[in-house]
Amino acid sequence: MIALFVYLVSITCWLGGIVFFSFFTAPAVFAQLPVAEAGKVVGAIFPRYYILGYIAGLISVALAIYFTATKSERMWWGLTALGLAAALGLTIYAGAVVRPQVVAIRTVAEEANPDPSRKAEFDRLHHLSVVLNGGVMLLILASIAGTAGALTPRA
Repeated sequence: MIALFVYLVSITCWLGGIVFFSFFTAPAVFAQLPVAEAGKVVGAIFPRYYILGYIAGLISVALAIYFTATKSERMWWGLTALGLAAALGLTIYAGAVVRPQVVAIRTVAEEANPDPSRKAEFDRLHHLSVVLNGGVMLLILASIAGTAGALTPRA
């Protein structure tokens, strides 16, 4: 019972963090501040954002694997564990590989006349980051569906 509670809280926090940041925080910050300032604010949030994903993802994956080994609905839990592991992998890639590259080139978004190749690289990395974030969100949603399948009583 406690393990299931911790599991549910972890996937809820992970998904909630993504939804709140992506659909509320970032749009509000960019709507209220100049681009350079908004970039600094969002840049300050990102390390915490990814730490939330790493911790919640690790807990979710570990407990889904535990449930796969100990519960009767092994197929549902196994699929859920795979989905969460993929989401965690994308989160780690986005935070540990893509984010540092964005940080290194971020000032191009603040320049009045940026170098076109640097601007294109920034845009590419930003798009990749958005796609990865969306993929993580969809994988978590699919894993929640798998959890529901695992927890649904069978006739």
